[in-house]
Amino acid sequence: MEIYLVGGAVRDHLIGLHIKERDWVVVGATPQMMVDLGYRPVGKDFPVFLHPETHEEYALARTERKTAPGYKGFNFYAAPDVTLEEDLQRRDLTINAIAQTSDGILIDPYNGQEDIHNKIFRHVSAAFIEDPVRILRIARFAARFPDFVIAEETLALMKKIVKLGEIDALVPERVWQEWARALQENSPQRFFSVLSECEALSVLFPELEINKEGLLALTRAATLTNSTLIRFAVLVYKLEKKPLEMLLQRYRVPRDYQDLALLVALHHEKYLHVLESNAPLLLKLLESVDAFRRSERFEQFLLSCEIIYTDEKNAARSERLRAAYVLTKSVDPEVFVQRGLTGADVGQALQAQRVVLLEQEFDIRDK
Repeated sequence: MEIYLVGGAVRDHLIGLHIKERDWVVVGATPQMMVDLGYRPVGKDFPVFLHPETHEEYALARTERKTAPGYKGFNFYAAPDVTLEEDLQRRDLTINAIAQTSDGILIDPYNGQEDIHNKIFRHVSAAFIEDPVRILRIARFAARFPDFVIAEETLALMKKIVKLGEIDALVPERVWQEWARALQENSPQRFFSVLSECEALSVLFPELEINKEGLLALTRAATLTNSTLIRFAVLVYKLEKKPLEMLLQRYRVPRDYQDLALLVALHHEKYLHVLESNAPLLLKLLESVDAFRRSERFEQFLLSCEIIYTDEKNAARSERLRAAYVLTKSVDPEVFVQRGLTGADVGQALQAQRVVLLEQEFDIRDK
């Protein structure tokens, strides 16, 4: 039995990046051998085991054969006679098909080190075309490694996957998984430019096909915040409500992403006119973005708008809206309860008092 470090850990070490997690491949073993050694089986489709102490994943060397359309249409064969080279051959890119022995020796049958040096994404074998998820993975890798380029022959296979309709078999959860991971990277906008380049954008995200403003905003957001919620919101801010809702539902986007995206899409233009807004309009905007109940989301909305708009008045808008929030938040509704008001009357009195404060602070000063 031989054990090798494989995949992203080897790749990132060679690139000089911090290794986040390690995956291992085991050659010459059976599932029973792994269990006897204390490894805990967790794989559903093929034998994967967790190390009894480190809990890192150890997979038996395997091959795969395409049996049906889509990314789940594979049969896997894992047995002691599967070689390391055969296991590496089934991987997507050469930079991910490098193994390392326990004493640090690299095994690189598909020249992944050369492609790392030349900064090229290149498929390992013609079997690349069998798995449509690989389009999403390369797009995500492009977001992580923006100075890498896609080999022409690999891009041709990506286009062929789209043309054959294989990409239609992707389930919403997997698309969102890769999309969300791409939003975490240094250049998330490249995820969409690569999908456009291989003609998959119009299939997966037709709403975003002519989305130059959103991609520019996403590019700016990547330099200003690590929040994937904000990055997502500014990407889709130009969409009308119905197309946006369809996109959110189609990929079953998590609720917190949905809430902020809709908030920004529906109200970002009101932010643009904050400097000219009177007291009632300022209060209405604060209420519309649920500032009094969700202060964190209010700040996310503000930062999203600061990213979307880049003119010289931007800082003044944010300062005015934040000041309006602090002022109106100071009004305690309990005061009106103590005066004997109940139900809707408390809300009306609270709103009226907030308008008065805003008029005193802004409307008079503006004049």
